[in-house]
Amino acid sequence: MSTHLAWASGGEARVVSLGAGGIVLRSTVPSPPGSRIEGALAGEPPAKLRVKIHACRRQAEGDFVLEGRPLDMTRELRERVEGMARAG
Repeated sequence: MSTHLAWASGGEARVVSLGAGGIVLRSTVPSPPGSRIEGALAGEPPAKLRVKIHACRRQAEGDFVLEGRPLDMTRELRERVEGMARAG
């Protein structure tokens, strides 16, 4: 799994998609619905991504699909995260 961000509480994730409906992440750790999770984006410049989780589903591969809403996302951060999602 290519890593797009490292969670502050441990674990990592990659961005699957970002759209008007929210963000979908593939994560090595779960986060329950209603929780807020924060991570540091890979690469420069340093940036934080905060997400309010709406759903968390365990996958057969042992990782988790997290669906949620990004919090406090600037236009520049949104464009960067969209680029990560397109790159896979």
